Amino acid sequence: MKLTLMLALWLAVCSLTAAPANAAAPAQAEVQEKVVYHINDASVARTALRNIENHLNASPGVRIVVVTHGKGIDFLLNDAKDDKGAFEPQVAGLKDRGVTFDVCRNTLKGRKLDDSAVIMEAQVVPSGVAEIGRLQAREGYVYLKP
Repeated sequence: MKLTLMLALWLAVCSLTAAPANAAAPAQAEVQEKVVYHINDASVARTALRNIENHLNASPGVRIVVVTHGKGIDFLLNDAKDDKGAFEPQVAGLKDRGVTFDVCRNTLKGRKLDDSAVIMEAQVVPSGVAEIGRLQAREGYVYLKP
């Protein structure tokens, strides 16, 4: 009997607090789109940078972090270039648009390089793979691999 009375009271409270059927639904808070681009092979760097530009053009509010390790760090090293020229101007342009570039310190150590080998637009993180995991698990980033 007590359970029935409690249920009746709960239903009464719900009906008093429910919005009328024709009332506008409250606006949902917009969730910021957050994406981590994983690059472990510099041969895809130009394609990845173009993808990021396209992504920013389609979703201007997106937060993008590019995490590199292994051979993927090569385009973020000082004086890095390919047949289209230096990477630094394109990276700088993306950084100006809010993109963060991370370079794996483990990779640098393995190659006997220090942080000064990395262009100033990039930052060094302790571990590239750990950073990807942290961004996904703790900060809700979506993973993309160009």
